[in-house]
Amino acid sequence: MRIGILLSRFPYPLEKGDKLRAFHQIRELSKTNQIFLCAISDQKVDQKSIDQLKPYCEEIKIIRLSKPIILWNLLFGLFFSKLPLQVAYFYKKSARKELVNFFVNHKVDHIFCQLIRVSEYLKDLKSIPKTIDYMDVLSKGMERRIEKASPLLKPLIRIETKRLKKYEHFIFTAFQHQTIISEQDRDLIIHGNNHEIEIIRNGVDQEFFSPRDVDKKYDLVFTGNMSYPPNVDGVSFLVEKILPVIWEDNPNIKLVIAGANPNSRVQKLAQEKVIVTGWVDDIREYYASARIFIAPMQIGTGLQNKLLEAMAMKIPCITSPLANNALKATHEENILIAEHISDYVVEIQRLLNDQSFANRIAQNGFDFVGDKYNWNSTTKQLENLFLKS
Repeated sequence: MRIGILLSRFPYPLEKGDKLRAFHQIRELSKTNQIFLCAISDQKVDQKSIDQLKPYCEEIKIIRLSKPIILWNLLFGLFFSKLPLQVAYFYKKSARKELVNFFVNHKVDHIFCQLIRVSEYLKDLKSIPKTIDYMDVLSKGMERRIEKASPLLKPLIRIETKRLKKYEHFIFTAFQHQTIISEQDRDLIIHGNNHEIEIIRNGVDQEFFSPRDVDKKYDLVFTGNMSYPPNVDGVSFLVEKILPVIWEDNPNIKLVIAGANPNSRVQKLAQEKVIVTGWVDDIREYYASARIFIAPMQIGTGLQNKLLEAMAMKIPCITSPLANNALKATHEENILIAEHISDYVVEIQRLLNDQSFANRIAQNGFDFVGDKYNWNSTTKQLENLFLKS
């Protein structure tokens, strides 16, 4: 097949979940299909990043969004449009014809659109079958931020939540097929036919993320894009609420927070026993150097790729019920689930004090992701969906 792919970001470097998903799906689809990639970008894409995608794409098109256009889109969207701001942000009206012509002129058989953020470009295109990847339920992720938002931002977040819910419903019928990352996300899409949405899970590259036998420099590790609100919230909960209790009995416990773009709140968490790295060239070094991976996610939606990566590297993991709802791992078999501060303290201490137990959780987690989460099988499922059109 000749497959057109539309993204809201260029899928490299792999510091965000949507980029990771897109990159691996493109790589797998390219093995038996021709790929024509169009990416909207709010920043310049360097040649090194483009070169990473060239082996998998027949042609790559990048549509740049300038800061004045983005600002205008947001102001116009807020006061004169009913579009969600996340959709308005990425929409460049003057580029729509250029974008559509890219796919039409290359005679693609199917278009795969990742996230509703760019679906506005394709909603009226009837001549080519299309699939929309909701990936996450953006409306629910936004709604979960309301309670913890500042009084100034709460009204704006409520407006955006309402708009996103309506748009997720509205855009459903503009596409022949719909996909999403997990059952919990599918059930949160407000549409009478949401049961028709295909579950396309993420995978993990187990050749890249594989166990390493290295000295343990850290007791705990948290990874991710550290400007992403659910990550900021989760790691702040860890440092401000959980660690002080742990330190009462184990004052030498050390945490490393590894990931790109730490915002000011994350940077302020840094101290002698909490290391904030910022961007790292090889995140595997930090997984391998820690005894426990912990992701106490309190808000957000979708599947946490960080859990898949840590489990693939045979690191025992602790996470929240919210994050595990998408992962579907089993407490005390291949992962540990904690909800309250005291639960996290107990589970951390269990893993630190019982190496045999920690090894069992790590091995079972490794087996779990190898069996359930691989890019080859999930992307083959996606390709079969395209062939139904």
